[in-house]
Amino acid sequence: MSPTVDELRNEIRREVGRYERVESTAFTKEALAAICEAVGHDIESGRLPPKPEMRATIFDAIDDFDADDVDRADRAFRKGDLTVIADAVRSE
Repeated sequence: MSPTVDELRNEIRREVGRYERVESTAFTKEALAAICEAVGHDIESGRLPPKPEMRATIFDAIDDFDADDVDRADRAFRKGDLTVIADAVRSE
């Protein structure tokens, strides 16, 4: 059976050194920043960029996403997105 969205999010959180969550929640800005760093894009210290900007950075940094996928950065990651991201952070 394939992992659920919550299981994928928690796996990604573990892989980037963040805490798992019991409740179902989208990534915080801090978790998105940790994912950005895990896929090779450092976030400047200080104020974190907006979530859509960090999601676009993650899409851009992972080769498995098409250029058109960057337009999807305005919404939370979907299961297919999370699967690709989990694969990317596992290999880092």
